[in-house]
Amino acid sequence: MNPRLDQPLRLGTRRSKLAMSQSGHVADAVRAITGRPVELVEITTYGDVSREHLAQIGGTGVFVTALRDALLRGEVDFAVHSLKDLPTAQPEELVVAAMPLREDPRDALVARDGLTFEQLPDGARIGTGSPRRTAQLNHCARALGKRIETVAIRGNVDTRIGFVRDGKLDAVVLAAAGLNRIGRGDEATDLLSVDCVLPAPGQGALAVECLASNAELIASLAELDDPHTRAAVTAERSLLAALEAGCSAPVGALADLLADGQVVNEMRLRGVVGTLDGSTLVQLSTTGPVPQSYDEAMALGRELADEMLAKGAAGLMGERSL
Repeated sequence: MNPRLDQPLRLGTRRSKLAMSQSGHVADAVRAITGRPVELVEITTYGDVSREHLAQIGGTGVFVTALRDALLRGEVDFAVHSLKDLPTAQPEELVVAAMPLREDPRDALVARDGLTFEQLPDGARIGTGSPRRTAQLNHCARALGKRIETVAIRGNVDTRIGFVRDGKLDAVVLAAAGLNRIGRGDEATDLLSVDCVLPAPGQGALAVECLASNAELIASLAELDDPHTRAAVTAERSLLAALEAGCSAPVGALADLLADGQVVNEMRLRGVVGTLDGSTLVQLSTTGPVPQSYDEAMALGRELADEMLAKGAAGLMGERSL
């Protein structure tokens, strides 16, 4: 037997239940493609150990840097990230070799007594650590003629849902994809319409990253890539980058594919930025042909960002470090 087929590929992953679950799915697919064993290497990131809120510690990259350092040191062969955690700037030494088919990008509400967002009482306390969610939830509540109180929380899925089970909060908001990947999607009491809350750029998608110099592994991992997912999240992240905002900024974006019958022929990109109290939102969309290249997807995001900036988006994002 070829000794290289015996040698395990080392997959770097965060230690959380969600990260281990999504990395496990990728590991299974890579085993099937390469015929090689894949072992998970658990890595603790700064975002996992810090108890500060993401907006305070900068958000961008806090769950990613340790994994990338392990790649660069040769301690792991490839890594799996939640794509929404990736900074928009890509290091030259690394490449995102695959973006597998995206899970549900929407946000999910887990509320007491099985309540939907519309059924929550006036003054309901909703837990989220995301300025993006805070701004849009407040805006949606205003549109329904009621008031909510958003409470900043951190922690894994169990911790967050525990705040509801213990009666400390009326509801929490989580990514639907995360709940689905750990088999707990049925605990969502409401899936928030993207007309109400646009997700984080890249939400629901994964990024499989490796060294740019490892051509053989890049070719294997590329078999996991979903071109429509890549085009959509590239446009969303281009919008985010053009707004000069990190993942702790109140920016939502979603690119979805519009089909005419069975033929996918257009992509609609929507973006939103708003004040935390939800009193002011800049929300715009653009529709065009499905991007056929990285440059076309990037251009779609930049064009919408320019329109949003012209409508005053920059002034709604608060202070940003230069």
